[in-house]
Amino acid sequence: MAGIGKTTIAMEIFNDPMILSHFDSRAFVTVGQKYQLKEILRGILAQTSPGIDIMLKGGDLSLDDLKRMMYPNLKKKRFLVVLDDVWNNQLCDELRRLLPNNKNGSRVLLTSRIQQVPYYVSNSNNYQIRLLNKEESWDLLRHKVFDEMPCPLDLQRAGKKIAENCEGLPLLVVIVAEILSKGERTPKYWKQVAEKENAVFMDANDQILKVLFSSYEYLPQHLKACFLYMGVFPENYEIPRSKLIKLLSVEGFLEPVDPSRTIESFSMECLKELVSKSLVIVHQKRSNSPYNYSLYNFKTCGLHSVFWHLCKREAEKNKFSRVVNSYDNNLGEGIEHQRRLCIHKSILFANKDVYESIASISNTRSLLCFGPYHKYPVPICLEYLSLLRVFDALTIRMYEFPMQVLKLVQLRYLALTYDGNVPPSISKLRNLQFLIILRHLNIIKSCMKSSYLPIEIWDMQELKHLQITGSNLPDPCGAILQNLSTLLDISPHCCTKEILERIPRLEKLGIRFDLSHGHDAKSLNWLDAISNHARTVKCVVVNPIPRSEVVVCPPAPLFTNIYSSLAKLSLSGFGYPWEDISKIASLRCLHVLKLRCYAFRGAKWETQDKAFRSLKVLLIEDSDLVEWTAGFKTFRCLEHLTLKNCHKLEQIPRDLFIRLSIELVDCNALAVACVKQMQEEERKKDRNFPKVYVYSSV
Repeated sequence: MAGIGKTTIAMEIFNDPMILSHFDSRAFVTVGQKYQLKEILRGILAQTSPGIDIMLKGGDLSLDDLKRMMYPNLKKKRFLVVLDDVWNNQLCDELRRLLPNNKNGSRVLLTSRIQQVPYYVSNSNNYQIRLLNKEESWDLLRHKVFDEMPCPLDLQRAGKKIAENCEGLPLLVVIVAEILSKGERTPKYWKQVAEKENAVFMDANDQILKVLFSSYEYLPQHLKACFLYMGVFPENYEIPRSKLIKLLSVEGFLEPVDPSRTIESFSMECLKELVSKSLVIVHQKRSNSPYNYSLYNFKTCGLHSVFWHLCKREAEKNKFSRVVNSYDNNLGEGIEHQRRLCIHKSILFANKDVYESIASISNTRSLLCFGPYHKYPVPICLEYLSLLRVFDALTIRMYEFPMQVLKLVQLRYLALTYDGNVPPSISKLRNLQFLIILRHLNIIKSCMKSSYLPIEIWDMQELKHLQITGSNLPDPCGAILQNLSTLLDISPHCCTKEILERIPRLEKLGIRFDLSHGHDAKSLNWLDAISNHARTVKCVVVNPIPRSEVVVCPPAPLFTNIYSSLAKLSLSGFGYPWEDISKIASLRCLHVLKLRCYAFRGAKWETQDKAFRSLKVLLIEDSDLVEWTAGFKTFRCLEHLTLKNCHKLEQIPRDLFIRLSIELVDCNALAVACVKQMQEEERKKDRNFPKVYVYSSV
């Protein structure tokens, strides 16, 4: 990331006394985006071979001349070359051919804000600089403002908050410190800075934009659009990756070059590129992939505040989007040409001037309502926004279905929080691809087989994603949803063969069990009915009943559909005895298994011989498991094991073969010691042992 301190660290290494004594010659060259190889070589030769400096200053040497001079001038020297701010691999390839590899301890050190560049050069000698923590940020701020003098006690509380607001970016800390050094050193002024009630952080962001802008300017056009889109979310917002991909796929500005690729996969690729270019920060990582510790495997992501302000400024300037989070007199300026409108405070709809300003934007394509949840009705001027493709209002509780939505014939994405029945006329939205209807948290219905969707839902042939909290699907009456690939939060009552067969492309299925509604979850028999209709299944008991003992369930037959295509399974809150896990242990395609919130209960789990032969990822979270033993040739493909909140677990099977990683979060100290001992024993035998990660939330 720009401003994180790469150049500072490289310069400290370059000037370190031990480095000075170790190397015969040194060169520090700044590369940048638009470098010229001729100038790079001239800089290296001038610093490593001072005797030829006069020849270089003559300016008559060609690029070929400089290339020929590199090898003989460096061949017999132990040299250090620092290449600062490298943007691509091409320069690395050029210098690899020109620099002598004389195996005498010479080194090349490079810095880059592009994460792929150092990995292209070397897979083992890379160091990724992290953001500062709160204490480090405060130490840096205090040092820059007061030098060696102590900070006055009446400024410390506000000062620590100011440092925290810099979000760990050293350059921002330094710039804010410079502004503070010139300002009043009073508690009142520093408190205003800490609460962002004056222009200090605004001025700091303006200054740092000069450094950041090159990261944005360097992007190809489609990545610029993807990056700007992340600015529609509030500042410091943890953006769910799945939500971002859905929105990007329906907005219409990303088109894959390869016609065989889906827009969703292309959107994901764009997001990965932004992560690799250090523009997007990864927050929460996923635990449901064989690539658990990959840079790109994450659940949520976001922008550092300095990049968010860059996004906001560039988006408004380019008429890409406009963020509205407060009312001011300049709201109407230029708003009429904005393609996307982002409301970060829903109460603003109740303001007459804001309402009229929004109503004037007839060509807006997206209305996105983010920010705090608003549980009271507000007027939304949908009747004036006839060209909308995206309407996301999950943060606003709808007491009545907004009938104006039904006139938005261009709509691709609709997300609402609404407790009533969806009208049959929803089928008029022929272009709708994503329909998300969530229920207000305080509403609980007791109807056992309720459905708030009309039968006309089966007429919506463009639907790809349907999320309906706790509802059944109506009888299809022979209809087919040909394009539907994701069906989430449905009642188990509609998970029948007759309904699921009418959704031939279903990939991901989410089932919501509500024991107060009479949903039967006493045995795993229901899994047999759905396992051949989706590759990913997530089943959650939303109101699990606490029990002090394991549930005594009626005997259930072994899993009969061993040829199931089920690859990912997540269970939560069921409380099955561990013996019943044998019903899924024989699934041949199962790669990922996540067991949360006492999905299985009991002190002992004896895994049968040759069970889970294809499983790559196993997560156990919130469990009363004490003793776990593994049978012969179990988990032969297991790559990642994650144990969270397993406070009673004393050991894991010693003969468990895990290829890549073991992660323990808030687990029993005995289990941690067991893993550490296994790791040490394997190390003594010169055997590879998976990486061990131990975390504590305390």
